[in-house]
Order: sequence, then structure tokens, then C-alpha cells
Amino acid sequence: MQFTQMILDLVKEENGVTAMEYGLIAGFLSLVIVAGLTVGSPALQAMFNSIGASLTNAQAAAA
Repeated sequence: MQFTQMILDLVKEENGVTAMEYGLIAGFLSLVIVAGLTVGSPALQAMFNSIGASLTNAQAAAA
């Protein structure tokens, strides 16, 4: 009887559930960020290469 009451009290406890939910949310957001950076990295690299080329051309034109 005492063991059953302990299990029921553990199931009713909500403090640990909240921390677990925050952990799951943080893990999911991390996966989304990594996936987004993996998919978007070629476009981001092309954009920075274009900016770098424009700055190099502007410097050459000013000299």
C-alpha cells in the first residue's frame, strides 16, 4: 500500500514535468536551428561572397 501511494504521488508531481518540457523545447529548437543553418548555408555563403566581391571592386575603382 505504501509503494502504491508513492507511485501515485510521483505521477501527480508536476515540477519535474515542467523542467522536462523546457528541455524538450530547447532540444527541438536546437534541431530546427541546425537544420536551418545547414539548408541556408549555401545561400548565406553566396551572399557574403557577393558582398566581398562588391567591396573589392569598389576599392579597386577608388584607387
